[in-house]
Amino acid sequence: MANKRELKRDLNYVMGDIIEAAYIHQIANPEADHSKSEAIVDKAIEHFDHYITKINERKVENRGAHLKQVNQDIEKDAKALIKELNAL
Repeated sequence: MANKRELKRDLNYVMGDIIEAAYIHQIANPEADHSKSEAIVDKAIEHFDHYITKINERKVENRGAHLKQVNQDIEKDAKALIKELNAL
């Protein structure tokens, strides 16, 4: 299981890559409506803030299981955002 620092780093990379891909889509398609890609960016930022809070929780019974569950949730939400991004 990854430790807290690695999980934060992975979260930063994943959400950062999703945001970057949304902005690249906007640049590549200047005439397209950017509201959907902006919504994806907003969701990525909300997920980032939510998961940083979850990772930093101190009052959990089993720290390893908690971080493992957070990691799985991050992966699930990231896949959903990527699916939305690919649909643009």
